[in-house]
Amino acid sequence: MIELYTWPTPNGHKVHIMLEETGTPYNVHAIDIGNGDQFKPEFLKISPNNKMPAMVDTDGPGGKPFALAESGAMLFYLASKTGKFLPTDLRLKWQVMQWVMFQMGHIGPMLGQAHHFLGYAPEKIPYAMNRYKNEANRLYMVVDRRLKESKYLACDEYTIADMATVPWLRFPERQGVEIDEYPALKKWRDAIYERPAVKKAFLVLAERRRAVPEMTKEQKENLFGAAQYAKR
Repeated sequence: MIELYTWPTPNGHKVHIMLEETGTPYNVHAIDIGNGDQFKPEFLKISPNNKMPAMVDTDGPGGKPFALAESGAMLFYLASKTGKFLPTDLRLKWQVMQWVMFQMGHIGPMLGQAHHFLGYAPEKIPYAMNRYKNEANRLYMVVDRRLKESKYLACDEYTIADMATVPWLRFPERQGVEIDEYPALKKWRDAIYERPAVKKAFLVLAERRRAVPEMTKEQKENLFGAAQYAKR
C-alpha cells in the first residue's frame, strides 16, 4: 500500500496519475501547503525539503516500509515497482529519463515562476513577468516541436514523461501562454486529459481547492514568505 502525502498541485497530480494508471492501491493524506502542513515534523521525516508529494510504501524493498520524496523519483520508483510506463529498451528508457529531467529542471520551475510573478507576487515586476512569460512560451515551443516528431514526449509510447509534464499545462493562461499557438502540444495534452485514469487523478483532493483565489496573509507566508526560511 502507498501512503501518499499530497495536495492538488501539478507535482501532486503527476503521482496521482501514475498511481491511477497502474492501479496501485493508495491512501491519500492531505498536506495543505497553504496552512503549513509541509513544515510539520512528522512530514519532514518523509520529505526533508518540506515539499509535497511524498510517500511511504508499506511494502517497500525487502518488504519493509520505504519513504520517498521528490515527485520525479517517485515516478521512477513506481515504474520500477509495477513494471509499467518505463520502457525496458535502454535507448527508450534513457529518453524517458531525459524528458522527466526536462520537466523537473525546466517545465516545473519555470512555469512555477510564471504562475508566481504573473498571478501571486505582491509587486508587479515587469522584468520578472516578461522573463517568465517568455520562458513559458519557449518551453511550450520545445514540447510542441518535439510532439511534431513523436507521438508522446519521450517516444512513441505513453510513459511517466508524459505524466510528469501534462499537469503543468492545464492552465496556460496563468503562464502567459496562448495554447492554440502550440497545436501539437494541445492535441497531445487534450488526448491525455481524456484518459479515465487522468480524469480520476485530477479529482484527488479537488474538493480542497480554494473556492476563492485570494489567499490569506498566513497562506502567502507559508507558500512564499518567511515561513519557508524558518529554522526547523
